Amino acid sequence: MEIFIEKEWKNKLKQEFYDPYFTNLIDYLKAEFNSHTIYPPLNLVFNAFNKCPFSSTKVVILGQYPYHEENQAHGLCFSVPDGVKIPPSLRNIFKELQNDLGISLSDSGNLDRWAEQGILLLNATLTVRAKEAGSHQDKGWEIFTDKVIQTLSEQHNNLVFVLWGTFAQKKQVLIDPKKHLILTSVHPSPLSAHRGFFNNHHFSTINKYLVAHQKSAINW
Repeated sequence: MEIFIEKEWKNKLKQEFYDPYFTNLIDYLKAEFNSHTIYPPLNLVFNAFNKCPFSSTKVVILGQYPYHEENQAHGLCFSVPDGVKIPPSLRNIFKELQNDLGISLSDSGNLDRWAEQGILLLNATLTVRAKEAGSHQDKGWEIFTDKVIQTLSEQHNNLVFVLWGTFAQKKQVLIDPKKHLILTSVHPSPLSAHRGFFNNHHFSTINKYLVAHQKSAINW
């Protein structure tokens, strides 16, 4: 199984690819791709890295696992391809963008434009079986993505880590708060968004922090 990952990331994470946990993960994924429908497609599993090289990363938004319905997942957390109905959590993200920065609600849920500006849209688990939410959790992906977060924390300065929801907030232990800004709130899911996601003003806070540290603001 070939790993389609951007060369800079491949170099940063090269030791992971030889670790027994990753070898076991690849063996598991080979069997899964051969016997089930898996999302995203193989060439998009590492799309978050390919759209946002290591040295370009300014912001990390952490999700849990990919969408599990047809045509939704394309390797970026919260994002869906053009032409796909915007999922409820992403719709709430757009609502907060409108509230925070006055940006009109988007007709497209494709967040490629964010990734290409230096936002790593990282799911903790990078694959999922069709119609089985979270089905590839605890197979090794979390070890890999924890290493990604640690590497970013250790080798970058002044990143913004965006942790929405209880699951994402548990990753704070991997991040050096003296070097980086960590933003937390409840998840943008309709079940929780009204309990602190709306009016968190994270998008304006991100841009103010980036500019204060001589980095370009995000064009949301």
